[in-house]
Amino acid sequence: MNRNDLRRADIHLLVVFETMMHERNVSRVGEKLFLGQPTISGALGRLRVLFDDPLFIRSGRVMEPTARAEEIFANLAPALDGIAAALSRCQSFDPSTSEATFHVGLSDDVEYALLPRLLRQLRVEAPNITLIVRRVDQQQMSQRLMNGDISVGISQTLDLPANARRKGLRPIRPVLLRADSRPGPLGLEGFCRRPHAVVSSIGNATDDTDHALSLLGRQRKVVLTVPQFSALPVLLAQSDMLAIVPDYVAKAMVSLPGIRAEPLPLQLPVQELSMVWRAAAHSDAGQRWLRSRCCAFLCEPVELQVVPKSLPALHNDQALLAAR
Repeated sequence: MNRNDLRRADIHLLVVFETMMHERNVSRVGEKLFLGQPTISGALGRLRVLFDDPLFIRSGRVMEPTARAEEIFANLAPALDGIAAALSRCQSFDPSTSEATFHVGLSDDVEYALLPRLLRQLRVEAPNITLIVRRVDQQQMSQRLMNGDISVGISQTLDLPANARRKGLRPIRPVLLRADSRPGPLGLEGFCRRPHAVVSSIGNATDDTDHALSLLGRQRKVVLTVPQFSALPVLLAQSDMLAIVPDYVAKAMVSLPGIRAEPLPLQLPVQELSMVWRAAAHSDAGQRWLRSRCCAFLCEPVELQVVPKSLPALHNDQALLAAR
């Protein structure tokens, strides 16, 4: 096909094709694109004529792509990303007047501890936008990005698709949370003796804490797992249970009556909170604005360190680097 033959192509059909490759179901494609099932079926018929191939074959409740469809998709996805990026550069964005809708994926800890402050600022700068938040975790992030369910996500992240970008926001430092009235910080002995509550979206009762304890020949007793952080303050209240949460979650929770936080009596690995987004949205003016606001409010402030007097006289920038 040469450039003149592109007149026969309809970009709407290509969007339907890409969405079907992700969803493998006509009804779900219609829901995602806000189109009726007859419209999707008609688009698939035109696509089959255009590419002279069945493209999708029904297998139970799903539509399995043919080898030809897989080949087309491998070439089409980057091309559609490029078209989206080119079009986005032609569009201006004014947050004060925009009525755009943004689809964002947040892990539970971010939604609980960091979203309220971010949202207050977004309401001031862009009162007419709509923010649609989906709950994601590090296992779901890649699929959500690939499917187009979200344009930006914030959580811990694992391996990402090739068409995704990532920016580290802040370290996730574990902190001990408790609601009892006993004075003083807990030592390792008391930490192991007390019952523990664990937050896990998939119901895991063990995590990095148990691995660290096992290396010390110790163990703890987990008596409760809950799927989200918002339940912890009520569950810990008037009990001797302990919980380990990210430092920014602890900061939000200690404002509640009876909740206090303290350092852990053992060393745990520090993870990283990251923001990820689709490469196709990298240059979009609205998406760039949203990512900048997320960075401004979710990134941990960098504190300048005092240069020790023993350091030799250096240029200011060199001195600061040497002190880090």
